[in-house]
Amino acid sequence: MMKLSKTYIEGMYILKDEKPRLVTQNKTPGKAVYGEQLINVEGVEYRTWDPYRSKFAAAYLSGMKQLPQIFDEKILYLGVSTGTTASHFSDILDKGLIYGIEFSPKVMRKFFRLSEQRTNLVPILADARKPEEYSKFIFSVDLIYQDVAQPDQATIFGRNANEFLKQGGKGVLAIKSQSIDVSLEPEEVFSNQMKELEDKFSLSILEFSTIDTFEKKHAIIVIEKA
Repeated sequence: MMKLSKTYIEGMYILKDEKPRLVTQNKTPGKAVYGEQLINVEGVEYRTWDPYRSKFAAAYLSGMKQLPQIFDEKILYLGVSTGTTASHFSDILDKGLIYGIEFSPKVMRKFFRLSEQRTNLVPILADARKPEEYSKFIFSVDLIYQDVAQPDQATIFGRNANEFLKQGGKGVLAIKSQSIDVSLEPEEVFSNQMKELEDKFSLSILEFSTIDTFEKKHAIIVIEKA
């Protein structure tokens, strides 16, 4: 018999079946976003949240304890792509919004179609390295989530945090070491990125973890803007 249990993140559940899985309640019943399984539990439809397709899910299943709440937040999502992770944030959100920044027009078309089904998604075609290009569309946000494959990942995050993140706001940064410097060990890359966030942008590191079970040479950093 399938049974749901709560996680410390409101709106994200563990479905206990043959194999425990992360799920969110589907905001658009009957519609999958990226081929995920739709499961009915006591008359309510849930979507499985694949940790091999979403680094936020991977971070939770890797044991991170300080991932931020999503439920009622205004979120700036840098590198939203086609909306895999954003769609689960969309499921969880009540009154909040997700501003999805994506540089590729081809990818943005898919995210735009998703936003037509989910009114809490706001697509913005722009370069995350240039927050001044979209500053007129966004005011302060509670959370920044970043998943971009660029060599200057900490700088991109820091500049957007300076521009948009409110005091006391949180951030989640997915670091891809191979996009930054293939000549260094991943641990050194991660350490350098955290040092830049702290020293250059005065952001506090709340938690760090690799997610090697799901994504090799990747790590997640949770930050706070003091």
